Amino acid sequence: MSHPEPHKPLPLAGVRVVEFTHMVMGPTCGMALGDLGADVIKVEPLTGDSTRRLLGSGAGFYPLFNRNKKSLAIDLHSAQGREVVLRLIATADIVSENFKTETMQKLGLDYATLSKLDERLIYVSHKGFLPGPYDHRTALDEVVQMMGGLAYMTGRPGDPLRAGSSVNDIMGGLFGAMGAMAALMQRQQTGKGQEVQAALFENNIFLVAQHMLQFAVTGKAAAPMPEKISPWGIYDVFKVKDGAQIFLAVVGDTQWRVFCEAFGFADLFADVRLASNNDRVLARSWLIPLLRERLVEQSATALARVFEQHGLPFAPITDPQHLFEDPHLQATGGLAPMTLPDGRQTATPLLPLMLDGQRLGLRLDPPRLGQHGRELLQSLGYADEEISALVDAGVLLAPGD
Repeated sequence: MSHPEPHKPLPLAGVRVVEFTHMVMGPTCGMALGDLGADVIKVEPLTGDSTRRLLGSGAGFYPLFNRNKKSLAIDLHSAQGREVVLRLIATADIVSENFKTETMQKLGLDYATLSKLDERLIYVSHKGFLPGPYDHRTALDEVVQMMGGLAYMTGRPGDPLRAGSSVNDIMGGLFGAMGAMAALMQRQQTGKGQEVQAALFENNIFLVAQHMLQFAVTGKAAAPMPEKISPWGIYDVFKVKDGAQIFLAVVGDTQWRVFCEAFGFADLFADVRLASNNDRVLARSWLIPLLRERLVEQSATALARVFEQHGLPFAPITDPQHLFEDPHLQATGGLAPMTLPDGRQTATPLLPLMLDGQRLGLRLDPPRLGQHGRELLQSLGYADEEISALVDAGVLLAPGD
């Protein structure tokens, strides 16, 4: 599928990124840079990024995090393959990777080696831990959520629960992209590149920092979210008519007045025990059950209508698959049509930002394995017969040959 070009050059147009990444963290960095206009080349083994074949909760990894990229499938363990890649890196502004340090060193693709060839090169490493006592450990999103307090905060007491998304992998990749852009700006001043490091564990610590500072300020340990002391009088999921659920919030004294007027709860508004938000927080043990009784026969649709009319916070409880039909996402261009590598059509959520009133759209569908091999080597000066020889030797995968 071809996608329309943006009305004007994107911020990173003209920047080339060569990435050696798999799973989520590294690919997220390249996705963000690609969405912003960079020319991102994904270097894959001849068997492809393993996420192309994942099942279950990993099935969406490849198509989401590898859009706006080109694929070069090549044997990096061969001298010929490494020569191709080094010629490609010589054209790059940024190299991004999320493999073990030893793996990149053995291939001669680590920062120490490549920076000697080009001092302007920016090298982004995505790891489990920043350098220190833990950096020898193998990290996964779930590992750092458990050791970094996020699973404790998400689950009920005694039942740690990971967050329902690859939050550290995704955010870690975004911080890698942020670091890469900062390094690009600094290179304009110094003429030199640098190594940028992002890590899962440190990302997770940033996510729970609010709870660390809560303890510093109050002297009391933060309770897991299901057991937390809410800062708001009404901030809960309510089960209503026909077993439906809806999240309702009343987060200030003005909203409390509006809420009581909208639902005819004059008795509650007049109750001195509920005069302020903090009073209502202290009364939650009896106020919330009382509101559950009063609202249980109303439909979620009717409650949403009243809350929306009066500017009160509310939310339906939505499964991810239903977001494809979300009217706001559809109306605002938050979903872009996309062709999967197997040819099926779908839509994909875009980065959650606008630049000059425009969403950052899709320029390239997630590539088929090796899809751009021939054109990339041609751009590096390889003759057609040289490319065919690399294919015949099993060094390069170039579909269609």
